[in-house]
Amino acid sequence: MFWIQGTPDGVIFKVIVQPRGSKNQIIGLQGDALKIRLTAPPVKGAANKMCIEFLAKSLNVRKSDVEIVRGKGSRTKQVLVRSATRNQIESLLKI
Repeated sequence: MFWIQGTPDGVIFKVIVQPRGSKNQIIGLQGDALKIRLTAPPVKGAANKMCIEFLAKSLNVRKSDVEIVRGKGSRTKQVLVRSATRNQIESLLKI
Protein backbone atom coordinates (compact mmCIF):
# COMPACT_ATOMS: atom_id res chain seq x y z
CA MET A 1 0.00 0.00 0.00
CA PHE A 2 1.37 3.40 -1.05
CA TRP A 3 2.12 5.54 2.03
CA ILE A 4 0.62 9.03 1.71
CA GLN A 5 -0.11 11.38 4.59
CA GLY A 6 -2.10 14.60 4.39
CA THR A 7 -0.82 17.44 6.58
CA PRO A 8 -1.86 21.07 7.05
CA ASP A 9 1.13 21.98 4.82
CA GLY A 10 0.32 19.57 1.97
CA VAL A 11 0.84 15.91 1.18
CA ILE A 12 3.83 13.81 2.29
CA PHE A 13 4.73 10.52 0.64
CA LYS A 14 7.66 8.12 0.43
CA VAL A 15 9.96 7.92 -2.58
CA ILE A 16 12.79 5.53 -3.41
CA VAL A 17 15.26 7.07 -5.84
CA GLN A 18 17.40 4.96 -8.15
CA PRO A 19 20.13 7.27 -9.48
CA ARG A 20 22.10 6.90 -12.72
CA GLY A 21 19.21 5.47 -14.72
CA SER A 22 18.92 5.60 -18.49
CA LYS A 23 16.03 8.08 -18.25
CA ASN A 24 13.84 9.81 -15.67
CA GLN A 25 10.78 7.69 -15.02
CA ILE A 26 8.39 6.41 -12.41
CA ILE A 27 8.89 2.67 -11.99
CA GLY A 28 5.93 1.96 -9.69
CA LEU A 29 5.66 0.88 -6.08
CA GLN A 30 8.38 -0.72 -4.02
CA GLY A 31 6.91 -1.63 -0.66
CA ASP A 32 5.01 1.46 0.48
CA ALA A 33 7.09 3.93 -1.57
CA LEU A 34 6.96 5.34 -5.09
CA LYS A 35 10.09 4.19 -6.96
CA ILE A 36 11.65 6.71 -9.34
CA ARG A 37 14.60 6.19 -11.68
CA LEU A 38 16.66 9.34 -12.36
CA THR A 39 19.58 10.03 -14.68
CA ALA A 40 21.43 12.16 -12.11
CA PRO A 41 24.26 10.69 -10.03
CA PRO A 42 23.94 10.61 -6.23
CA VAL A 43 26.64 13.25 -5.66
CA LYS A 44 26.48 16.81 -4.35
CA GLY A 45 22.67 16.77 -4.19
CA ALA A 46 22.24 16.25 -7.94
CA ALA A 47 19.78 13.37 -7.54
CA ASN A 48 17.78 15.30 -4.90
CA LYS A 49 17.55 18.32 -7.19
CA MET A 50 16.46 16.18 -10.14
CA CYS A 51 13.95 14.35 -7.92
CA ILE A 52 12.32 17.66 -6.99
CA GLU A 53 12.29 18.86 -10.60
CA PHE A 54 10.90 15.56 -11.91
CA LEU A 55 8.13 15.35 -9.30
CA ALA A 56 7.18 19.01 -9.83
CA LYS A 57 6.91 18.47 -13.59
CA SER A 58 5.00 15.18 -13.16
CA LEU A 59 2.51 16.80 -10.77
CA ASN A 60 2.35 20.10 -12.70
CA VAL A 61 3.33 22.16 -9.63
CA ARG A 62 6.10 24.65 -8.95
CA LYS A 63 9.50 23.31 -7.90
CA SER A 64 9.25 25.48 -4.80
CA ASP A 65 6.17 23.47 -3.75
CA VAL A 66 8.19 20.22 -3.61
CA GLU A 67 10.54 19.60 -0.68
CA ILE A 68 12.47 16.59 0.56
CA VAL A 69 11.69 16.63 4.28
CA ARG A 70 13.52 13.44 5.27
CA GLY A 71 16.24 11.30 3.70
CA LYS A 72 18.30 13.82 1.73
CA GLY A 73 21.34 11.54 2.07
CA SER A 74 19.43 8.33 1.49
CA ARG A 75 17.71 6.65 -1.45
CA THR A 76 14.51 6.45 0.60
CA LYS A 77 13.00 9.91 1.09
CA GLN A 78 9.87 11.59 2.35
CA VAL A 79 8.66 14.31 0.02
CA LEU A 80 6.25 17.13 0.86
CA VAL A 81 4.21 18.65 -1.95
CA ARG A 82 2.48 21.80 -0.76
CA SER A 83 0.01 22.41 -3.55
CA ALA A 84 -1.01 18.82 -4.39
CA THR A 85 -3.87 16.61 -3.30
CA ARG A 86 -3.78 12.96 -2.33
CA ASN A 87 -5.44 12.10 -5.67
CA GLN A 88 -2.71 13.89 -7.62
CA ILE A 89 -0.01 11.93 -5.79
CA GLU A 90 -1.84 8.64 -6.37
CA SER A 91 -2.15 9.50 -10.07
CA LEU A 92 1.67 9.26 -10.35
CA LEU A 93 1.22 5.49 -10.21
CA LYS A 94 -0.78 5.61 -13.44
CA ILE A 95 1.89 7.41 -15.48
